[in-house]
Amino acid sequence: MNLQEIINSINNLPTAERDYLFEFLRQKKEESRGDNFWQGLQKFRNVIQSEGIIFTDEDFADLRDKSVGREIDL
Repeated sequence: MNLQEIINSINNLPTAERDYLFEFLRQKKEESRGDNFWQGLQKFRNVIQSEGIIFTDEDFADLRDKSVGREIDL
């Protein structure tokens, strides 16, 4: 079955079944977003570990901008 045949089959579904299908697909997409994030995090951790990269507090010591903010002309 090609894509056009699938689209035609979906168009022929009753509205309630089509709504159910779309909700099902939306939920699957939401679930996969979390999986993609987790997989990305695991890949990042593996690279850090395999290359022997070590982070310390000193690496982040001056990272934050400690200024009070930008000046505003009123």
